[in-house]
Amino acid sequence: MRTAYRVETVRAAEAELMARVPEGALMQRAAAGLAAACCSLLGKGRVYGARVVLLVGSGDNGGDALYAGVRLARRGAGVTAVLLGERAHEAGLAALRAAGGRVTGPHDDPYEALAAADLVLDGITGIGGQGGLRPDAVPVARAARGSDAVVVAVDLPSGVDADTGEVAGEALRADATITFGTYKPGLLVDPAREYAGALRLVDIGLGATLPSVPDLEALQHEDVARRLPAPGSESDKYRRGVLGVVAGSARYPGAAVLAVSGALRGGAGAVRYVGPAAGAVIAAHPETLVHDGPPDKAGRVQAWVIGPGLGEGPGVAVALGQVLATDVPVLVDADGLRVLTPTAVRGRSAPTLLTPHAGEAAALLGVAREEVESARLSAVRELAARYGATVLLKGSTTLVCGPGGAGPVRVNPTGTSWLATAGSGDVLSGLAGALLATGLLPVDALSVSSYLHGLAARRASQGGSPIAATDVAEALPGAWRDVVS
Repeated sequence: MRTAYRVETVRAAEAELMARVPEGALMQRAAAGLAAACCSLLGKGRVYGARVVLLVGSGDNGGDALYAGVRLARRGAGVTAVLLGERAHEAGLAALRAAGGRVTGPHDDPYEALAAADLVLDGITGIGGQGGLRPDAVPVARAARGSDAVVVAVDLPSGVDADTGEVAGEALRADATITFGTYKPGLLVDPAREYAGALRLVDIGLGATLPSVPDLEALQHEDVARRLPAPGSESDKYRRGVLGVVAGSARYPGAAVLAVSGALRGGAGAVRYVGPAAGAVIAAHPETLVHDGPPDKAGRVQAWVIGPGLGEGPGVAVALGQVLATDVPVLVDADGLRVLTPTAVRGRSAPTLLTPHAGEAAALLGVAREEVESARLSAVRELAARYGATVLLKGSTTLVCGPGGAGPVRVNPTGTSWLATAGSGDVLSGLAGALLATGLLPVDALSVSSYLHGLAARRASQGGSPIAATDVAEALPGAWRDVVS
């Protein structure tokens, strides 16, 4: 599992470690890993004679860049340091000059070196930087990005917020980011994630000094495999979990079909469907148990999903009230979110799960959609705290937060832009509901379903081809096999 920690936590861990190791040891470890990564990015045999430009700020990651430049210069690279801060790491500057590197003065033109560069190291600002690049650094950053060089961020792309993933001003987009000790939340959460490029973690020995509970975590194959339910020898359809689905309408019958598809392909022992799209559901999935309603007369279930395609009729609030009155977990999506109140959720004894996209989250919070999209971590935590629910915030990086906003936020690494298609969220709701009905904890049900959903979309869109929501549903069993094999 990838884990990420806030800046305050990272700095405390670094301080504890630095008290036990020789002065400068952590910077040298970081520089060694950074230089090795740069050699790899330049390619075998291309370091000697390569032209490397260091963009050096006044912080410690400017020092990391300088010492990495020293190592590259010793291997035959031509290294030029462009100083952008009010000061620079003096020992690093001296070491670079001693290794044959060049340091630009205040009146030197950095653009000629950038235009000819093979690789640019972005050491302008570190993890403490906020509010985007300073105005004097913007033209240099633009020149770096406009060159043919590979741009490598030192620990974090300059101009992005390490803790939140926000990009409040101009930032330097990297082809790769080499981060030290641990991941930072901004490297895993959009919009900052898109500026980071390929990620590589360099171990500098922080593991023993970091807390056991991170601020952010991202599941990987083995983590998902451990959480996936598997039927035992005594299992039957009821023991495997029965999911109730309240979805669809005369206008949107397909939403019901897609939600049921996700549930059936997501391991539910049985699905009870309640709603007006029974004909379409049975035609697509004859194994579904259908009921005209209301939900409280449909029979016993282990979890409910309500909302996809219900439309705007007065019956939506009535059905939602009945489902929320049960003593089983309830996942509310799409049209169910429009009539949801914090009071209705907080009064429940069983878990409630919400799965909004950015627009729905904005409506629930009473803010503009742009505010949610620019500060996704804050938005998902605020929703979880306000509603006392486990929240999955859909988007370019899907986030899952437990009730009250406590505990690590989970970020899904498998998403793809091909999921931006009508009905894919209905499939996700059914899949998450199925996992919930099998007994998974709410945070696990949402994070595992998001992971599988993303893998399925990647499978369906192999070769970069467009996909539909039905393709995602059909690819779910293959995604499941990929994880457990």
